[in-house]
Amino acid sequence: MSSMWGDNIKISLFGESHGQGIGVVVDGLPPGFELDMKKIAAHTKRRAPGDFAWSTRRKEADEPEILSGFFNGKTCGTPLAAVIRNTDTRSIDYADLTAKPRPGHADITGRIRYKGANDPRGGGHFSGRITAPLTFAGAICMQILESSGIEISAHICEIAGITDSGAPTPGATPPSKKTFPVYDDERGVLMQKAIEEAFFKTDSVGGVVEAFAHGFPAGYGDPFFGSIESRVASMFFSIPAVKGVEFGIGFEASRHRGSENNDSPVMAEGNVVSRKTNNAGGIEGGISNGMPIVVRCAFKPTSSIAAEQDTVNLNTMTNDKLSVRGRHDPCIVPRAVPVVESALAIVLLDVLMGPRLG
Repeated sequence: MSSMWGDNIKISLFGESHGQGIGVVVDGLPPGFELDMKKIAAHTKRRAPGDFAWSTRRKEADEPEILSGFFNGKTCGTPLAAVIRNTDTRSIDYADLTAKPRPGHADITGRIRYKGANDPRGGGHFSGRITAPLTFAGAICMQILESSGIEISAHICEIAGITDSGAPTPGATPPSKKTFPVYDDERGVLMQKAIEEAFFKTDSVGGVVEAFAHGFPAGYGDPFFGSIESRVASMFFSIPAVKGVEFGIGFEASRHRGSENNDSPVMAEGNVVSRKTNNAGGIEGGISNGMPIVVRCAFKPTSSIAAEQDTVNLNTMTNDKLSVRGRHDPCIVPRAVPVVESALAIVLLDVLMGPRLG
């Protein structure tokens, strides 16, 4: 089924953007794991709209109501189900979209796929709002990974062509603790100005999120269809608006010679084989090599914009014009950072709970 994912950790997403609620069922979690609900709430809150002038005005508490699989503060090992109620819908903004589909959205393809029976309000099941329960599920997986010494983090790598020139430094505030999750705050200000400029021009911009997994052990993953890259990519491409995924130096490797790109093995402290460089992003042959896993995903500009665009009228079957009403972010990249972290956590926990080669 298209809304289910996983081999060892299985997740199933449900709900529509303007329905009564959205949610997730997570199966395969280890029993007896104590969850820090305050930490989970802090993580999911990062996905909520910001307090910027250009942020969407839709405000949802996104407080998950756990229905099963959780007792006395610990996981039961049985399926953990949670629902997040929708409380701030304004479906009138989408009244015209049944006839006039939005460019860049699944309004037409969804209508064809589900024979016109799908819920089109706010994008329905195609909406980025469905990443709220995905983020909640990932927050649980992140805590389980942390108990094994595996840390996952992400930051805004680029917005509107402006790159984050910073890098992690000891003692510095991590992006996850910032209102705008970048390493270099000065570059972050330039990104925010670019978003604001697009907003006032009733347009939008895209960008790139970069994620890391530190401490993931070597020897996990399978060649070909079960490679870590294949599984991470399948999860990342399920995030609405993601149009590209790359690992390590990614496409840049195609412009290098082998002598430049190869990560030469080297003996490290503790008689461990490490690498001089990490161009492969911690994965060789689809299998983790013990180096930090590095992955980036590119987000397209928000498709719902107030600027007038060309479309068709499905009632009259003629060309038409559309200006999208409603409450939308002119750039979803800042809110996507915790979603990317969660998606990576789900995949890596799924891989970690499977067999290890060697």
